[in-house]
Amino acid sequence: MKLHIVPARTGLAWVKLGIRAFWRQPMALAALFFMTMAAMSLATMIPLVGPAVALALLPSATLAMMVAAAEAVQGRFPTPAVLLVAFRTGRQHLRDMLVLGALYAVGFLGVMGLSALIDGGQFAQVYLGGAPLTREMAETPAFQGAMWLSMALYLPLSLLFWHAPGLVHWHGVPPVKSLFFSIVACLRNFGAFTVYGLAWMGVFLLGGLVISLVAGLLAVGGLTSVVGGIMVGAAMMMAAMFFTSVVFTFRDCFEPPEKPELQAPHGNPSDAAPGPGGTV
Repeated sequence: MKLHIVPARTGLAWVKLGIRAFWRQPMALAALFFMTMAAMSLATMIPLVGPAVALALLPSATLAMMVAAAEAVQGRFPTPAVLLVAFRTGRQHLRDMLVLGALYAVGFLGVMGLSALIDGGQFAQVYLGGAPLTREMAETPAFQGAMWLSMALYLPLSLLFWHAPGLVHWHGVPPVKSLFFSIVACLRNFGAFTVYGLAWMGVFLLGGLVISLVAGLLAVGGLTSVVGGIMVGAAMMMAAMFFTSVVFTFRDCFEPPEKPELQAPHGNPSDAAPGPGGTV
């Protein structure tokens, strides 16, 4: 496995490819993203350990969206079966993905625990426990400090796990090593990931503006009952686009595994993406 260093402009290409891949199968990818979020929401209802279980499912959910995006790029319809791809590729991969999920849950809960040292756990209760957020609470310096600390600590945590599910699934890298390779790849391609993040911020801001304008027009027209559903649906769609683009960041950062079966369609390497069968 070889790490590729890509130019900063590649980050913008990742965003474009993610949006393009999403619109090849928009209903399927949006539905799959909704199902992954629904599964994690249901997991939070498990007594005592629900939030930890939901967090542990996130690497597998990310991998499912990566595989689904690869299916869409190859012209295939991603079925709900991809949601279980992390758990049906052999006992070793299953164990590794479970370990990866457990490590993510521990890391995230650790971030929340450190934030609790500042505000006594108010931010953690709002974020994980669904506690109501009041304006007075949000304006307190302790709550804001806990929020900013959590955001600062979550960035390196997300870099550790960004490529890890793909490395475990497609390259068979052990969980702990996959974390090291993931953060090294992100740091070595810091320019591309910075452009990638800024570009997605622009997409979300523009999308939010368009949604707000549409919601305002509908409200003026007396269709206030559908405004909430449209806003939630549009937000889910943009989030699904974002997760669809993750597979392209992985593809361009790492050398394909041996004996790749997937070739770029129509001879265009920019459209190639890892496939569900262990190819890139």
